[in-house]
Amino acid sequence: CVDCRDCVNVCPGTEYPDFQQSGTGIIENLREEWGPVLEVWEGYASDNAIRKDGSSGGLASAIGLYCLEKGGMHAVLHTGADPDVSWKNRTVLSKNRTDLLTNSGSRYSPASPCDGLGRIESAPSPCVFIGKPCDVAGLRKAQTLRPALKEKTGVAIGIFCAGTPSSHGTLELLKRFGVEPSKLTEFRYRGRGWPGMTSVRLKGDAVPTDKMTYSESWGFLQKFRPVRCYLCPDGTSEHADISCGDPWYREIEDNEAGYSLVLVRTELGRKIIRAVMDEGYATLKPADPKILKASQKNLLAKRGSIWGRLFAMKLFRIPVPKYSESYLFKNWTTISIKEKARSIYGTVKRVLMRKYYKKMASND
Repeated sequence: CVDCRDCVNVCPGTEYPDFQQSGTGIIENLREEWGPVLEVWEGYASDNAIRKDGSSGGLASAIGLYCLEKGGMHAVLHTGADPDVSWKNRTVLSKNRTDLLTNSGSRYSPASPCDGLGRIESAPSPCVFIGKPCDVAGLRKAQTLRPALKEKTGVAIGIFCAGTPSSHGTLELLKRFGVEPSKLTEFRYRGRGWPGMTSVRLKGDAVPTDKMTYSESWGFLQKFRPVRCYLCPDGTSEHADISCGDPWYREIEDNEAGYSLVLVRTELGRKIIRAVMDEGYATLKPADPKILKASQKNLLAKRGSIWGRLFAMKLFRIPVPKYSESYLFKNWTTISIKEKARSIYGTVKRVLMRKYYKKMASND
């Protein structure tokens, strides 16, 4: 297709949007590292099944359920496992609690909820959108081109993200388990506990089998993240109304039920979080903003390395994403000399090994 550039214009991979909120109520000492944050909460879904099956405390699902049952919204657009090929993902439109439970949990492989934005646009009433930081950014960019999409988006919920491993990573993980993908009927990266185990269920099995701890599986999968993920400064969905992630600031006890960290980013998000608590869908308590840094040290370190990675790529005249108010250089100055050197050296090594300096062949 060469008739328009809409797909390029809304792509967060080429240019990340600058929609950072300004005004009263923003916690200023968090802005440069985490984007706009009005409030920080910690807690969990009051529904025990959602809390258990979801990642961490199941807050994204709990907020979605409130919006369906009490908020007058039509559906929740998000990602779930493909029922036919369980190691793959698909975009789903959940309209009730059963749908949300069926499609809950983290999916550490390619997902594209933005391919369902047309379903939001044509819905009879506003919908909830749940996605990764880049998904939410893509939604916001698409909203600038399509007013109906903006009108029909009831709330955007973002999840914390350290990058999306490729499908090849999942297949290699299954190979390590000795599991043939065609015999798989269920695959969960985590959940059913906090952080939960990576588990599989084969055809004919009544219950899933735990194969690896979350930390072990993520340690394996993160090696399969694409280069674009290494260049993304947004690990906490800065353009969402509400962001949810893990509060890793403390040791998790054995068999502990899940907890989520919740960032309120907009006045709409504040209003919804209040209603979610008032209606009993979530149990939350105010959290010290300082625990955000303690909870997500890796995301903060990654953000600090972005400026050096972009600098290294520019030395080879490799196109890089366009950023505006991401405070990249300021974040770069906060990391150690060793970390600065590692970010530049690692990028140069990756460029040379993978031959990123070579131009792709044109299809024209």
